[in-house]
Amino acid sequence: MARKNTNETAGAAFDSAGAVITETPLQDEVSTSYLEYAYSVIHSRALPDARDGLKPVHRRILFGMSEAGLRPDHAYVKSARVVGDVMGRYHPHGDSAIYDALVRLAQPFATATPLIDGHGNFGSPNDPPAAMRYTECRLSSEALLMVRELNENTVDMGLNYDGSLKEPTVLPAAFPYLLVNGSTGIAVGMATNMIPHNLGEVIDATRLLLKKPSVSVDELMEVLPGPDLPTGGTVIGLDQVRAAYETGKGTVRIRAHVDIEPAGRGRQALIVTALPYGVGTEKIIESVKTEIGKKRLAGVADIKDLSDRTNGLRLVIECKSGVNPKALLAELWRYTPLETSFGIANLALVDGKPELLPLKRMLEVFLAHRLDVVTRRTQHRLGKEDRQQDELLEGRAPAPLEAREGHGRDDAEGDGQQRHRQRDPERGEMELRG
Repeated sequence: MARKNTNETAGAAFDSAGAVITETPLQDEVSTSYLEYAYSVIHSRALPDARDGLKPVHRRILFGMSEAGLRPDHAYVKSARVVGDVMGRYHPHGDSAIYDALVRLAQPFATATPLIDGHGNFGSPNDPPAAMRYTECRLSSEALLMVRELNENTVDMGLNYDGSLKEPTVLPAAFPYLLVNGSTGIAVGMATNMIPHNLGEVIDATRLLLKKPSVSVDELMEVLPGPDLPTGGTVIGLDQVRAAYETGKGTVRIRAHVDIEPAGRGRQALIVTALPYGVGTEKIIESVKTEIGKKRLAGVADIKDLSDRTNGLRLVIECKSGVNPKALLAELWRYTPLETSFGIANLALVDGKPELLPLKRMLEVFLAHRLDVVTRRTQHRLGKEDRQQDELLEGRAPAPLEAREGHGRDDAEGDGQQRHRQRDPERGEMELRG
């Protein structure tokens, strides 16, 4: 007996199901699929929302921890528990990506205003954090400013990945997080790289714009003169900062803070107490040793890292005898990461589309978001008061006539029974007599 062709059987089953095969040119299919992929990366992973300054993974971490009650007065819980909860409920991606995002929110050298209070080894500019099973976390007090108005219908809620839960599409965000902590991300064909600023100065600039909508960049820079980096360091050239504030894109130079002190035996030492943003001491030491090997830094006698928790950062670069420390410092600026460049690209999502944001535009988007949040919060509170007032009035309203008449008959019957209630002198008890 001849064996039936399996391809014909599969094709018949396919046809019986009512399916239709559509022929699409390879070029069109690749173009369409790549655009969908690019949009997914840009909108859902790489770029922050200009309103609350968060990417979806950060927003879901904060929302998940808020829903779990992990507030500043709560005990620390294992980071692995938070990561698992967020991954299972809101963010169906790898646990390492969620933990990396959580760690960054807790690192004081990476963010100017940490939103997560970490307990344990959350890393340093030189070393990675401990595994999530060892570290613990909870929300910081600043994080409450991002989430505390969620229960007042201030933002839209959307369904999570499987439609079983709701999550906010944006957080209420009581301060301009994007300017305060910055952001970095690489999308398809575009990237964002925002530099951190001082929280108080950003608030002052926001208030100034609120009072004077026609404010200029120069006026904003009177209260927000430039970036404020978590690791310290000095921003060189305010003209470059101003250009970045005007256009949303530019490059600024950052230098370490260095003092000159005597090191004994007739030598001088360069004492580094603050490094450029994103640079660690090990990177500096490695670079100096490499340049010594290339004969570019012949005036360096020794380099030691004396940093500790008590005194903070202290990197000592000893000069050889007879070497001018200022001349050596100029060479260090040139050849080592003691001076670096930070390329600013204020690219964020506005109404779901990528937009390069100057300083004023960034503050305007935030203020428009806060106006919407405060309006919805006020409507919610007024509606709540109206409902409470209606309940109060309903409770004070007179009962219907039928109910009052029935209640009167019951009272009359009760009074009649009380009048027939007498005490039996022999039994010493009260009895009811008809």
